[in-house]
Amino acid sequence: METSTQNQQPPKQKVLYDSGNELAAYAAMQINYHIMGYYPITPSTQIAENLDASGAKGNHSIRLIAAEGEHSAAGICYGASAGGGRVFNATSANGLLYALEQFPVQAGTRMPMVMNVACRCVSGPLCIKGDHSDIMYLLNAGWIIFFADEPQTVYDFNLVGLKLAEAVRLPVAIAFDGFFTSHQKRKCMVFADNETVQNYIGSKCCDNEAALEGKKDAFYSVLDLEHPISVGSYMNEPDVTNNHYQLHEAMEEARKLMPTLFTEYETLSGRKLSLCRGYRHEDAEILLFLVGSSYPTAMEAVDILRQQNIKAGVVTISVIRPFPAEDLRNFCKSASTVVACDRQDSYGAGGGNLSLELKAALKDGAETSSIRVLTRIYGLGGMDFFVEDAIDLCKEGLLDNAPAFSYHGIVPGKQGTKQPPYFKPLTETDCSPGVTSCVFEEHGVAVTGGNLRESTAMPKRIAPGHGACPGCGIPVNLNLLLKGIEGNVILLFQTGCGMVVTTGYPKTAFRIPFLHNLFQNGAATLSGLVEVFHQKQARGEYPQGDITFVMVSGDGGMDIGMGSALGTALRGHGLILFEYDNGGYMNTGYQLSYSTPKGAKSSTSHVGKAQYGKTFFHKDTPQIMAATNIPYVATMAESHPTDFIQKAAKAAAYAKSQGTVYLKALSSCPLNWGDAPDKERGVIAAAVDCCYFPLYEIEQGNTKLSYDPAEKNKKIPVTDWLGMMGRTKHLLKDTYREITDEIQQEIDRRYARLRAMAESPLL
Repeated sequence: METSTQNQQPPKQKVLYDSGNELAAYAAMQINYHIMGYYPITPSTQIAENLDASGAKGNHSIRLIAAEGEHSAAGICYGASAGGGRVFNATSANGLLYALEQFPVQAGTRMPMVMNVACRCVSGPLCIKGDHSDIMYLLNAGWIIFFADEPQTVYDFNLVGLKLAEAVRLPVAIAFDGFFTSHQKRKCMVFADNETVQNYIGSKCCDNEAALEGKKDAFYSVLDLEHPISVGSYMNEPDVTNNHYQLHEAMEEARKLMPTLFTEYETLSGRKLSLCRGYRHEDAEILLFLVGSSYPTAMEAVDILRQQNIKAGVVTISVIRPFPAEDLRNFCKSASTVVACDRQDSYGAGGGNLSLELKAALKDGAETSSIRVLTRIYGLGGMDFFVEDAIDLCKEGLLDNAPAFSYHGIVPGKQGTKQPPYFKPLTETDCSPGVTSCVFEEHGVAVTGGNLRESTAMPKRIAPGHGACPGCGIPVNLNLLLKGIEGNVILLFQTGCGMVVTTGYPKTAFRIPFLHNLFQNGAATLSGLVEVFHQKQARGEYPQGDITFVMVSGDGGMDIGMGSALGTALRGHGLILFEYDNGGYMNTGYQLSYSTPKGAKSSTSHVGKAQYGKTFFHKDTPQIMAATNIPYVATMAESHPTDFIQKAAKAAAYAKSQGTVYLKALSSCPLNWGDAPDKERGVIAAAVDCCYFPLYEIEQGNTKLSYDPAEKNKKIPVTDWLGMMGRTKHLLKDTYREITDEIQQEIDRRYARLRAMAESPLL
């Protein structure tokens, strides 16, 4: 391969003290991709955050598109690559799994791109710490997979990876350990000039005619109108077999090309890259084989063991696909035992994916077929891996009777120990104090009671022992909601702050049954529970009586979970969908969601000379849900508690008798809104009074305003509300007058439409 560095002075480099996430973003900024389609998920979120921050400063021109979920993010990337663009993504854990079906599409149609994966434990149970259970799902998708064990190689592989992707026309994943490599800062070298990086990568020529003629550097594009092509056609045998064989050939081409690319990059940067690396492996009798950030730790252990006259060594790989079997055999050939350490398990297979592949590789070699391989599953859920752990694993591998497979670091529980309940379970009688009563009338449900004084008789289904931030609106809104619902209640929480702060294992704040599922599937999960409840009652397997089923969502969950919610509403299951809208994607530290106000700053909608915050208007979820023709939709706010409680009672009546109900409350988040916790009720009231968050209900298709600030002479301009929060206070500057005018006009338009709907029985 020709290099661009012959007869040239090495390019200038500079030192950064950054994490793997920061360096992935830095490399992407220097490459200046066309598109990044993404959805925030811990621990990869910082990549998008850093790119948005640098974009707001005008440091790159990448178009960052925040999708409503990882599946759509992968679709955005695929569409952009089909148009000949250079495309970038970052994800983790269940986000990777949610998008999984898109990845073979990207590879099978030979569309190059780069995706960073900050590896994390896959739910359930829910855990956001790092292990390798996510990246192993990508093994059979046709993607090249690098694995970086330190921040420096994250940067280097992001540059080499794109060049390799375009050379063989395959997508590339750059994997690294979440919260270890992703977040831990190290001193690293980067190229001082973006031009150096862009010259190294080279230009991308999208010319269908040239590609059809077989020119190596030309790519197909569906944007070429003079030479139209069809991408992703339907295929039968033998075309599918041929297609997959060509993908196999591309992977083998990547295997052959990598050493050349590594040598070229070493000439450019002075940093050596390789498929495999080893430390004191040449004469080692006992070897540790592990991948990722554990490798440097194991190196320290090897030095200690050598001082104890134990011939130990360690081997790692930097590329998982294509799997470097031959290189591994050469690195392991002196050992009598290899302890393969997997940070995930392929349950029932006797090992994780990498240990299984290591066994197969060694068995295929004449010199290595007799090597004993022991598998140890370790570090799941982000469990730290210390030097002492590596020493113990090596010493265990020296034992003749060491088991072939085991977990390292498990803690046995006490058999026969029964966990006592934290709270006395609430009975139907306890939860039926008569705070509210509902009667169905000709045009809807009439509610009596529900004022705050009466509501004190309702026991709290959620105990005070939660971990929410001071001023958080979630517990306030949940308690108001549940004050209005008499009788038995079962709660389902989608992933979010509300779930995390109340259910830290082994404790729970719930005094009633609670179920959790990921936010893209909460409504569907609860609909299944509702229907099995009715089926069991119909078959005489469950006592007769009523239960109110409530799904609780927020923190942006009605973005990624919108499809599931709409499907549930259209089917009409008897349940309440309750959204506490805190105006952001709060699960990973406040990124923009589709409910974030226009102009608000977040960690993915920064304010700078090239950006003023979020660039589009907030989603009108109540109107979207009303379009499904469910019997009851309502908005509520803690500033109007009696209205809140009465609507909750009405919602329960409809859910138990007529079908799906949707409720939405504006929920404060002082940490991310940038206001004072003790002022939140006033901030919520101002949102209602400026009509940003109007209070109304749509009952059996008829709209009714619950509160009209204009009639009460309390209507205020939206700037009064925006000025109360740090996230939007910048909009009051004259620079953004055009933006605030647009916001005011849109709020006025939406409210005028609501008033017109309230005045007409047909709207």
